[in-house]
Parts: sequence; structure tokens; C-alpha cells
Amino acid sequence: MTDHIASTRTGAGAPGAGPANAGASGPEARAWLAGYADKLLAAVRPYASPSGSLITLPGTPGGYGTAVDGLEGFARTFLLAGFRLAGEDGADPTGLAERYAAGLAAGTDPTHPERWTRPEEHGQAKVEAASLALILDLTRPWIWDRMEPSAQEHVIGYLGSVVGDDAYPDNNWVWFRIVVETFLRSVGGPFSADDVARDLAAHDRFRRPGGWFADGPERSFDHYAGWALHLYPALWARMSGAAEVAAAAGDDLAVRSASDREHLARYLDDALALVGADGSPLLQGRSLTYRFAAAAPFWAGAVAGVGRPGQLREAATRIVRHFADHDVPGDDGLLTLGWHHPWRPIAQRYSGTGSPYWASKGLLGLALPASHEVWTAAPEPLPVDVGDVLTVAEAPGWAISATRDDGIVRVINHGTDHALPGADGGDSPLYARLGYSTATSPLLDADAWRSPLDQSVVLLNEAAEATHRTGFTPVPVECGIFAPQDPSDRANTQHSTGAVGLGSVASVHWVRADPGAPDHGSGRPGVATAAGRVTTVSIVRGAWEVRLVRVADGADPRATALRIGGWAAGPGLDSALVPLAGDIAPVSGATTADDVTPLAGPTTTPWLRYAPVPDGWTAVAVHLGRTAAGDPADPTAPAAAPQLDLTADQALVTWPDGERTTAELPTADLP
Repeated sequence: MTDHIASTRTGAGAPGAGPANAGASGPEARAWLAGYADKLLAAVRPYASPSGSLITLPGTPGGYGTAVDGLEGFARTFLLAGFRLAGEDGADPTGLAERYAAGLAAGTDPTHPERWTRPEEHGQAKVEAASLALILDLTRPWIWDRMEPSAQEHVIGYLGSVVGDDAYPDNNWVWFRIVVETFLRSVGGPFSADDVARDLAAHDRFRRPGGWFADGPERSFDHYAGWALHLYPALWARMSGAAEVAAAAGDDLAVRSASDREHLARYLDDALALVGADGSPLLQGRSLTYRFAAAAPFWAGAVAGVGRPGQLREAATRIVRHFADHDVPGDDGLLTLGWHHPWRPIAQRYSGTGSPYWASKGLLGLALPASHEVWTAAPEPLPVDVGDVLTVAEAPGWAISATRDDGIVRVINHGTDHALPGADGGDSPLYARLGYSTATSPLLDADAWRSPLDQSVVLLNEAAEATHRTGFTPVPVECGIFAPQDPSDRANTQHSTGAVGLGSVASVHWVRADPGAPDHGSGRPGVATAAGRVTTVSIVRGAWEVRLVRVADGADPRATALRIGGWAAGPGLDSALVPLAGDIAPVSGATTADDVTPLAGPTTTPWLRYAPVPDGWTAVAVHLGRTAAGDPADPTAPAAAPQLDLTADQALVTWPDGERTTAELPTADLP
């Protein structure tokens, strides 16, 4: 079981659970995914260079230039081609092996006019080298073993440049060198045991409770935990010679793999809970344009032999189908920078026209033969199909709440900001917001990076500039049963443990951001001005969050108001804020804007503004759900909201269904 702070799951995939909302049979799912993959591969063929080494897709070049774009287009579609070859035991009716072998030979030949950018020339080539190595190992009988010796030498020379290179970021990139050097050693190429030992040690430093990984030393929790830091260990353990590489690095592969499988199994408990009923992944974190790469950890579970295969297949397949149902890819068959449709602002600086094809990882299951248990097991429902899900993932500091009625998964965030504790940079909308979901996107326009609005608690100055909370400190919040002092008071005996609480204290700050800083997904650096300390507590149950806010004495006198923002919701969604407690009556409003998220339609964000900055606790109820047919979705007052009784150190919440929860409130502004 995952090391949750608290957990309430109603029938979340218990053994014997019925197949509510479960999808197609294994053979049907595999056939559909294979057809989808083959169309993706066919669509990129017209964009290959004469030698086949570069696949340069249309669109504005990425931040690293056209040469890197072409390399990515090759390497990332090579992943998908390799999965198809491996899963069919080399059967190759469309000539994938021959085409990609030719591209490998040309791309790694330093004298060829269509040669690739090399790892020592640009860091992004180190990422793509890992895909080349993984698939050369996976398809060894059909590609590597059939290459001319001179071509093999060129491949070894190209990949071998990573050996001893210390310019690898301290994050998921460590795995790119591990898999490259493992392949190199298996074919007689250069190899450094010291490199692998350092990289495995770094990977171990990224481990966090409950099966999670941080993508580096910062509080960087996102899809990279699954599609990189869990995926690569599962694949590496099956590479030729991996045990010998581990031993040379002073490690025991069997022991490490057992630990990795256990860690993955715990992670999958949370990962399954984060998939919406419609198959949407959580819209949180960088590199969202990789789309259904979010299915990769479920296939990793199948590869590693952990989890229930029918449920893993259902999760992975439903994620891919979610995008197919939203016309991904488009009419031209190409994956673009976007989500449901092309939307360039979703890109980071490193994103180019070939980047979206890391989505290939979400089709890894095709590398497993039709006889594998992931394809033969009966389909099983996802947790959200069976009942409401309410749990806390300790490492990222997320309260996860999924509701069966509308199929939405919500995350209330008090632990993730893609920064170190005490940092004073700007908030990243992708990481530092108080909430994320499978039905909404954070606002991602330029204003959202400068001045947080959605899912935020901010202080405003006279220019209406909002503070940032990056660098905050999580604080514990204990939720429990409401128990009246008089046991005979039967009118007040309703109670519930079905709620969870999280909190954080932020030294909030205004930021004059550096407009020239590269965008890698984290908040913008700049000159910070302290504004005060703000404590925020979230009590979560179902579609509701009761949010309590207290501004410490001594806030900067330039802080003229407190503003609380709700969910940024598109058409068909109800996003609401309801005042519950406070000394000041707020001004309420809602901001509507077009083209500010990768989702279709205008986005409306409700907010409440309190001026002057209130003393003591201020509390609001925050709601996200689907709009009933014909309901205009009043953004300020849904039909029923929680009620709150508040003392100096305790909150008593009465939920719309009459259930009650108590929460102990922090008594100090900083722990």
C-alpha cells in the first residue's frame, strides 16, 4: 500500500470488483493501439530526409533549432517503430527495420551530409541517444545484428561520446547515460562503471515516500516520475548485460530491481487514482505536449510484473483513447505541440516539432507479445469508475479527490512548486497552483506567469500585482471525527472521517521577473520583494475544498487586499467560490478569457477579493464539478455548499450531505 498520510477509497478496484466502465478486451485493445501506432508512423514518412536520418516535421522550429528537431523526429518515432517490431517478433510488413537502420547509419556517420547533431555538440542529443540505445537493444536481431560493421562502428562512436561526460543535469537525464552505456558495453563499446555508479546514486537520491520520485533535488513532482524515473529502470533491467553493468558499478541488479518493482507498485496506486474516467491525465507539470506518454508507467508495471494487468491495460489504453477521441492526431496524422489541438504556448524552450513523439512511450505495451498477461487478462475498472477516491500522496503533498458521478480527478497541492524550500522566484502555473485536475488546465498565458489568479491565494498591491508562494513550507493538518461533547445530543451525532487536510505557510513575495530567462517549466526568476506570511489550509472531500487563509501580522503595508482564486474552468464545468468565514465581506467576480489554456473554449476563473487585508482566518468553499444540462453555472453560488464553524484553532466542516469533519488549524505562522 502507498504510504498515505490518510486514505479513503470506496471500492477502488478491490479484488472481485465488477467491470464498471471497463473497456475493450485485451486483443481488441491491442489491435486498436497497433492501428493507431501504425498510422502515426505512416504519417511521418513524407517528412524524412533522403537518407532517412532526419524526420523534420512541419511547424515553427523549436528553441534548439531545426537540426535537433530532425533528430528528435527520428529518435522518438524510432521508439514506436521498435515497440512494433519487438511485439511482433520482428514481423515487419512496412519495412520499419530497413528504413530506420538506414537512418541510423547516415545519422551517426560523421562525414554524411545528413549526420545528426552529436551529444558533445548539443545536450539534447544525449536524450535522443537513450531512445536509440533502448530500441537497438530491444530490436537487436532485426536491426543491430544486420547492420554493416562500419555502420555499427559509427553508432558506437556516436553513442560513446557520452562516456565520462559530466554535463548531465541532476534529474531524470541520469537514465539516458545509464541505458546508453549499458548498450555500448553489450556491443564492445566504451563504458564507465564510475558513470553508472554516480547515475544510480543520483536516481536513489530522487526517491521519495509512497513510490514517488522527485525529478531532481527540487520539489519537482510531475509526469516525469512515471514516464521517466519509473519507466527506465523497468526497461534497463531487461537490457542485455544490465546485470554485468550494475555489478561493475558496485550494484546488484536483482536487489535493485526488486526494490524498483516495490517502489513502482506503490506509485501505481496513486497513478491509477490520477486518471480521470474519460482517460484524461492530470494537466500538471512540464512537457504536457507528450500527451499519452502519461500511460507509460502502467506499461512499465506490466513489463516489471507488478499491478493487476487488466487494470494497467485499461488505464494505459483509456489515456490513449482520450486523445484519439479529441482528434489527436489531426487530419494530417501528425502530433503537434499542443494537447487536444495545436497550442504552441504549451511548449517549453526545449520543445520542438519532433518533441511530441515522446508520446510513443504511451504505446510501450505494443512491445509485449499478444500472449502477455497484460493482453490476456480481463479488463478491470479504474478507481474512479468504482467509487469516490480520497487520498493524500505524501511526497508531492497532494490531496487527491476523484468523484465517480462526474469522473473528475482533482489534486489540491501543498507540496509541489518545482523549487527548493525558501526559494523566492515566481510561481510556475504548471507546479505551484493550489489545484490541478483532469478536467481543467491552469491558466498558461503570459499574465498567469506574472500574476497568479486561478487556484491561488495572493496579496495585491495598489497596482493589482499578485504575490507568489514558491518556496512555501508544508504544515500538517489533522482531520478527524466530529464528536459532540454531550453524547446524548443525537441531533449532532453525524460524523465522517472521509476528508483529508493539508496546509502550507508561504513567505509570499512580489517578483519582478527576468523576461530573458529560459523556460524549462519552473517559475520565472527575478528580483523578489517580501510581502508577508500567508498560511493556507485545505480540507478536502469530494468536489469541495474548504480553504482557510490567515495573513500574519506585519504584512507589507503595500499589500492592499487579499485575493482568493478558484478553478479556471471551461465550458461544461462549474467552478465556484463561496465565502464561509471572515471579518470582511469580499467583492466577488469572475475573469473570462479566450485561448489561455490548451483546452477548447473560453475559461472562467471566479475570485473573491478582501480589502483591506483581513485579520484572523478567512475561509471559502471551492468547488469544481460538471454543469448539469441547462444549468447556467453561476460562478459564485452552487446549490449547496459546506458550512463552517470556526474557532481559533479548530474548524468544523458540515458537508452538503450532512457529514462532519473537524480539522486542527496551525497555531503559528511558521512551523
